[in-house]
Amino acid sequence: MQEMGKTLEVMSSIATREAYLELVPRFERETRVEVKTSWVGGAEIAKRLRAGAAPDLVIMAAAAIDDLVKEGLLAPGSRVDLASSVIGVAIAPGTPRPDLSSEGSLRKAVMQARRIAYSSGPSGVYLAGVFQRWGVAEDKLTQTPPGHPAGEVAARGEAELAFQQVSELLPVKGIEFVGPLPAEVQLVTVFSAGTHVGAANAAAGRALTRFITSRDSAATLRRHGLEPA
Repeated sequence: MQEMGKTLEVMSSIATREAYLELVPRFERETRVEVKTSWVGGAEIAKRLRAGAAPDLVIMAAAAIDDLVKEGLLAPGSRVDLASSVIGVAIAPGTPRPDLSSEGSLRKAVMQARRIAYSSGPSGVYLAGVFQRWGVAEDKLTQTPPGHPAGEVAARGEAELAFQQVSELLPVKGIEFVGPLPAEVQLVTVFSAGTHVGAANAAAGRALTRFITSRDSAATLRRHGLEPA
């Protein structure tokens, strides 16, 4: 078995950050491996890898991991599914709580809102299509840049409704989390890890994915809005 190096370089998208930040210090104590993490938007991760960045482990949406494997940037067969997340809705202080019981009731709330914020990650790409299908005016939509939570726009009072992965809405202060989208319009995104083809410490990367997917980590994932894989 390959021996683990003392440092593990990870590049990760934001969706799993809160659970990850709680889990990694325990992993470091148990393995004596120092984990150095770069938090980067999903699209930016791909750009950096294509430009020559070579972290040991990459964490992002499963579909994006698969694409990077096809490009030859991540090792074939290295994908490990860590957790899944659904899209949620949060509101600005003082905003009436929307009815999330059906697609129709949510669409009504969206049409009545003056301003709506949504992310540029996997949930945002999907929601852009939903909003277009519903006929939502583009001038009432604010799409946040990569790495910037949609909930922060609502917290500043610049949007009444904010849409993003539940795991990314929960840590934002100054907003009220309402709940997940109705089943008719829900999207489940799986977040996975993949090993870089040039990883210097692939063994530690595999150890970290085993740790995150272990039974002992499940409660932490759920507490931060993620469902264990």
